Amino acid sequence: MRVVRMLVVLVRDLSEGQLTLRAMSLVYTTLLSIVPLLALSFSVLKGFGVYNQIEPLLLTFLEPLGEKGVEITERIIQFIANMNVGVLGSVGLALLIYTAVSLVQKIEEAFNFIWHIAQPRRFGERFSRYLTMLLVGPILVFAALGITASVMSAEVVRGVVAIEPFGQVVYAAGRLVPYVLVIGAFTFAYIFIPNAKVRLGPALVGGFVGGILWQTAGWAFAEFVALSGKYTAIYSSLAILILFMIWLYLSWLILLFGASVAFYYEHPEYLVALGGEPQLSNRMRERLALGTMSLIAGRFVYGKPPLAAVELSRLLNTPLNAVQNVLDTLERNALVSVNAGDPPAYSPARDVSTISVRHLLDVVRAAGEKGYFSGAELPVPRQVERALARLEAAAGASVEHLSARDLVADPADPAGE
Repeated sequence: MRVVRMLVVLVRDLSEGQLTLRAMSLVYTTLLSIVPLLALSFSVLKGFGVYNQIEPLLLTFLEPLGEKGVEITERIIQFIANMNVGVLGSVGLALLIYTAVSLVQKIEEAFNFIWHIAQPRRFGERFSRYLTMLLVGPILVFAALGITASVMSAEVVRGVVAIEPFGQVVYAAGRLVPYVLVIGAFTFAYIFIPNAKVRLGPALVGGFVGGILWQTAGWAFAEFVALSGKYTAIYSSLAILILFMIWLYLSWLILLFGASVAFYYEHPEYLVALGGEPQLSNRMRERLALGTMSLIAGRFVYGKPPLAAVELSRLLNTPLNAVQNVLDTLERNALVSVNAGDPPAYSPARDVSTISVRHLLDVVRAAGEKGYFSGAELPVPRQVERALARLEAAAGASVEHLSARDLVADPADPAGE
């Protein structure tokens, strides 16, 4: 049933158009940034003497385009060779780097959308990760390809291949290598890019689905290109650009689809009929805040390690983003503090006996109010003001003497944590 629910939710997400819209946005950004991105990688790889491997990698990616893929590869390599950093100047070089970085930023934004993450990484962390992907990433990719080629060309390996049935086994393994490399690349992207702690298992499931789909789509698209001679007659020289854009779109869509598989596999609580974040009522928001504070205070009172947002989400059986919003509200109002762990965990910001339930509820109720549009800025008749004041006074008086310490469950109670 979980697999069926996931299939239904994935089809729903595709039909709603958000994934396709972001895939098209990535196609546009790719067209702008592919030459600067490859030029940046070219400059790094040139120092290691492996810059000549860019062309074979591009040929592999554009293989479904057939002869047109070869032509596109030649043009891209020619553009890279014609780029002169000295002519660009400092401003041009900065724009070149920005264009390359913007693609990675767009990918992170798309992944954060899939993982329901509202806030991006801090600037320093984003800078270090982007720099790693743009500079170190190509080195690792070509190093892996070089090691594989060296191993396959070794004298011992060639001697083993000549012996049957080892030759058939190596041949079959060679056919699987492209799948393994693509699955590994997708899995790495799902772990490294989102601003979330993604476990290896879900990322591997998403990478497997995405990798198989990408290889299958490459075969199907190659058949489509082989039978698309009439498009060349209609669009003339634009046909090669149109086919290139279609293949880019399919590639990005498959990458985002695999990310959705990884997300839903890790967060089955989002496998519901309605998509997006759950809309919490005021009553549910207050209940969630009190439950969250109860768990945080309980861990502190009984000397247990603090809980991270993911663990709180699991214990409360509530989507992570809803729990994170409550935690952010409590942290902004100095009710909880977060440590520097990985992932960060939450503890009470002060003695739990001094945190009143009334103040906690007031903080949650006022969350999201802005200075330009708050309760004081909403004009209502005096009768309404008096009714609201009586309601606030009655609600406050009913929990006047309760603190966060009173919310802590007894560990001996089976109905507790």
